[in-house]
Amino acid sequence: MAGAAVAAANGGACCHAAKGPGYATPLEAMEKGPREKLVYVTCVYNGTGINKPDYLATVDLDPDSPTYSQVIHRLPVTHIGDELHHSGWNSCSSCHGDPSAKRRFLILPSLLSGRVYVVDTATDPRAPSLHKVVESEDIAEKTGLGFPHTSHCLASGDIMISCLGDKEGNAAGNGFLLLDSEFNVKGRWEKPGHSPLFGYDFWYQPRHKTMISSSWGAPAAFRTGFNLQHVQDGLYGRHLHVYDWPGGELKQTLDLGDTGLLPLEVRFLHDPSKDTGYVGCALTSNMVRFFKTADGSWSHEVAISVKPLKVRNWILPEMPGLITDFVLSLDDRYLYLVNWLHGDIRQYNIEDPAKPFLAGQVWVGGLLQKGSDVVYVTDDGQEEQYNVPQVKGHRLRGGPQMIQLSLDGKRIYVTNSLFSRWDEQFFGDDFVKKGSHMLQIDVDTEKGGLAINPNFFVDFGTEPDGPALAHEMRYPGGDCTSDIWI
Repeated sequence: MAGAAVAAANGGACCHAAKGPGYATPLEAMEKGPREKLVYVTCVYNGTGINKPDYLATVDLDPDSPTYSQVIHRLPVTHIGDELHHSGWNSCSSCHGDPSAKRRFLILPSLLSGRVYVVDTATDPRAPSLHKVVESEDIAEKTGLGFPHTSHCLASGDIMISCLGDKEGNAAGNGFLLLDSEFNVKGRWEKPGHSPLFGYDFWYQPRHKTMISSSWGAPAAFRTGFNLQHVQDGLYGRHLHVYDWPGGELKQTLDLGDTGLLPLEVRFLHDPSKDTGYVGCALTSNMVRFFKTADGSWSHEVAISVKPLKVRNWILPEMPGLITDFVLSLDDRYLYLVNWLHGDIRQYNIEDPAKPFLAGQVWVGGLLQKGSDVVYVTDDGQEEQYNVPQVKGHRLRGGPQMIQLSLDGKRIYVTNSLFSRWDEQFFGDDFVKKGSHMLQIDVDTEKGGLAINPNFFVDFGTEPDGPALAHEMRYPGGDCTSDIWI
């Protein structure tokens, strides 16, 4: 279907002959997009003992700049206790054909408070400013929703945000919030009675008239820390929810079973004609591929499995990798995933989406690095730990948690905070008190391979108001996890 027809069906007036935000195709973004020079990073003080608002950091990524690899601006939000987490744009490549659309505002949902901050990045990209605050009371009163997470722009100009529960933290109240182009609350996206079992991430593929969402768990459970008993009690998810797009009708629920516990980030392939994608299942450390079948329904299979390691000196006898994020290159050739607990980043060739193979791997932290208390046990009973290099004289803290890929696919940026309470639980109070860091990984896109850039290290442990926890990253011009093509 042509871009204009697809956009019209999706409630927008896009036509690729015009020039709106982003790029006409993923390959155009990869081949013609400029090298990233700035990145916006959500930084958290909630849960650290520092009684300050969370903030949005601007980091200089330009190797030719005198402030390369430094935080050059900090925009604090207006309240304490928000827990900034993910972010998204008011407009992206889904509106490339709409010349009136502008990628100007970064949307910052606050996971715990329920507020949504709107940040103006266009007036001064190096020093963003606060544009508007959508209060949690307004959202709850009009929709019943709380705990906002993933934000995506729609071709219609609306903004859609997944919400993980009601304002009390019950998963049964979760659903999808719609804001209009002026950031007023419009209501829920899904039809009444069509809310998912649990909420988390989502991605839409309009040419297949489908949106798929994933399932973390009940906010009342995860906000206090991870408890394995809560999984057995049914307070965490293992399902994908398949929706009619843009109609909002829940068409199918895929039970991923015991191989798909805690399915988090979900992505279709970037090519909008493709009817397949992946979801990272954190607790079981599997990448599950979902795909459309001959009869038009959707199915799933485990595509990548990261085996748990036998360990000593830890809370359990086996440690999962805990896949907490992944990203796809814009040519749909490579998939990159992180194992937050094991400490490695992996590169998989997915030219055959059903048969990925490992192409590169690098260790950048984790609980099993040399010098830590925890060891893994080899098949012959030997105790081992991984070699993790220092970067610019710094021992690497935490584990790789959020990643972002450059448009050309040659650089990965990585932060190490998942959620303040879980950071402290899994990596200890010492990690929270020392704060996050951000690394850059060089990617071999020809033969495969990953290597740490020894010249790039952003230390959020030395921030003016004290050590902060860094999470989501966004480039001003869009990236591999914010932009959707129609």
